[in-house]
Formats: sequence, C-alpha cells, structure tokens
Amino acid sequence: MSTQNHFSEELETAVKAAREAGEIIMALFGKDYRIEEKSKNNPVTTADLEANRKIREIILARYPEDGWLSEESKDDLKRLETPRVWVIDPIDGTKEFIEGVPQFAVSIGLAVEGRAMVGVVYNPAQEKLYKAAKGAGARLNGKPIQVSVREEVEGASLLVSRSEPRRRFQPFADLCRVQSVGSIAFRLALVAGGEGDGTLTFRALHEWDVCGGVAIVEEAGGVVLDGQGRGIVFNRQDSLCRGMVASNLPLTRTLHAMLAQALSERG
Repeated sequence: MSTQNHFSEELETAVKAAREAGEIIMALFGKDYRIEEKSKNNPVTTADLEANRKIREIILARYPEDGWLSEESKDDLKRLETPRVWVIDPIDGTKEFIEGVPQFAVSIGLAVEGRAMVGVVYNPAQEKLYKAAKGAGARLNGKPIQVSVREEVEGASLLVSRSEPRRRFQPFADLCRVQSVGSIAFRLALVAGGEGDGTLTFRALHEWDVCGGVAIVEEAGGVVLDGQGRGIVFNRQDSLCRGMVASNLPLTRTLHAMLAQALSERG
C-alpha cells in the first residue's frame, strides 16, 4: 500500500491513463465519430467508449484487485465489497465535446473507504491537467494551486452549468458574477485553481462526475458539500449526489445556505 507516500503511484497511474485517454479524445475532436443516445439528452460517442477502454486497461492492469465505477461501464456491485474503487468519467462534458466547445475533461478519482484520495481532471483541448493526492496538495500542470480566499459572496465569481436553466441561478446572479462552464469536473478543477471562487449545481450528479474533482478541491484547501450540506461519500450503491457546492469553507457555507433556501422555495 502507498498510503505513506501520498498515493504517489496511484496518482502517476491516473495521470498516465488520463493523458492517453486525452490523446484518443483529441484525435476525434472535431472529426467524424459515432454518437448514440443512452437515454434522453444523454449522448455517448466513440471517444467516450475508447477513452474508457484505455483508462480501464491502464488502471486495472496496475491495480487488478481494486473496484471500478465508470459512466461507460456496466456497474458491477462487487465494488461495494472492496475498500478501494476507481471512479471514472472518460469524458465529462460529452455534449460540449460534440458541440466543439473545449470545456470537457477526463475525470479519474480513487476513493478509499468512501473518501476521494486521488484525483486527476484533464482537459486535453485546453492542455490543463489538474491532479491531487491526499496529503500531497493539488497541482495544475505541475504548479501548486489553491482555492480562492474570497469570503464575501458579493462580487464572487460563480461557475455554473451551461445546460441548467439560467433562472435557477437568479438569486446568485443578483450578488455574484455568474459564468457558464461545461463539465462539472472541469468546474471543480477551475475552483481548485482559484479560477472561479465557487461552483454549485441544483442537479443530481453521479459519483463519476465529481470524484476526481472533489479530491483536487479538497487538496487545494477547499470544501465540497452535497445539497444536504454533507461531505460526499463515494462507492455507494446509489451513485447519485443531489446538488453540490464547492469553494473555500466560508464561501461554501454561504453558497450552501443560499442553495438550500432556493431548493426549499422550489418545494
């Protein structure tokens, strides 16, 4: 086990997998590829599937006893019996990928006993690779990063989904500078790097959307809470997280209180 060296081997493996997946993705970005609908407004492309195959091949070759949870793999609930589970979204922001908007990312996380311990979020279109391991800090392209220190919600830069109805964010827009960015994994990474003061969503998210980003935000000194104000536990049978806020601690508390108020008013 590599708990004493901050999961350095696991992080190195995750970075290798993310970079090789990124090569596959960029070889198809803006080109011809197959698009299918897994469900309404939930597309999957050749790039998603090939990137998932490559990530799985690299990670499970190195850690064959670990569990696996990925958006593009059939869920094997045997993962619930293992303390270590890799939580993967080969392309978070598939709609952006399809539209040619460079706001998608490979998201790789390792959860141990329910906590995000390793995270890699790689946006190959912008050549931004964020990484973190428990106790070792967070980095963007090799340089240390940390979350914003802004505590006041007034004037804060808030990153939100491109696809959520804008009216939901009106209470925040009255106080904050609201900016739309695609992938939630990428938004979390941007917040970790101080490139936005915070991010939030009203939507239900899957663990694979956020595991890598949560690890990076936490190692950058930030806090991530679900819609109920709790920290996120990974490798559950129900992989949905309902609502989310991420920022530094004081701003997270304020934004979560506003989110909870908005959710209660929607009733």
